[in-house]
This record gives sequence, C-alpha cells and structure tokens, in this order.
Amino acid sequence: QAQLVESGGGLVQAGGSLTLSCAGSGLTFLNYALAWFRQAPGKEREFVARISWSGATTYYANSVKGRFTVSRDNPGNRLSLQMNSLKPEDTGVYYCAAGDTYSDYDSSTYDYWGQGTQVTVSS
Repeated sequence: QAQLVESGGGLVQAGGSLTLSCAGSGLTFLNYALAWFRQAPGKEREFVARISWSGATTYYANSVKGRFTVSRDNPGNRLSLQMNSLKPEDTGVYYCAAGDTYSDYDSSTYDYWGQGTQVTVSS
C-alpha cells in the first residue's frame, strides 16, 4: 500500500527557515512526479512546487519562487522542501503528493497524498 508521510513542520518566526521531508513507502519514487501543496485555514489547497521524476525539472508557484527549493532522493524514496525567508502568508498545512508524468499544478492530477504537516510562521 502506497504511503507518503510528511515531517519537519513547526513554528518559526518570519524570515526563518524550515525543511520539510516526505518519506514514501509502497511505491517506487522513480516512477512519479512529486509535488508540494499547501492549504491555509479557510482557503483552497494550492500548488507550491513540483519536481520531475529525475529531478531535472522543477516548477514553483510565483509566491515561493526564489525562497523555496524542492529536491528528491529517489533511492531513498524521499522528497524535501527547503523553505527560506518564510513569511506569515506561508502558514498552512503542507502536503506532499505523487503523480504521473502529466501531473501538474492541479491537485486532482495527483494519485497519492500524505497526511500533511503544519507550518506556522509568526510575524
């Protein structure tokens, strides 16, 4: 059974950094494009970053470009999100997701989801 488990969330002051991790089991990471989404209270889930199966191609939401870096370790079945210069508007539950080559910014194109990890950025 495929499972994704996020970790690394927490409370941080504005301007600080956090690194999120997502560990996969029951699926071969190499076969999937991976992404991070987030959901703030009262808002819809939104795309944050995506990385291709090889790691060669990455895409970011404009709101996080230049501050966040997505990376993957296929042999280790692990996805990471390095978040720098955090802002209060980055607050939310962060989810990792796995989908096929055509998975993009739309959350409905992803097949597997983690349970999420809370990130809170205080001003």
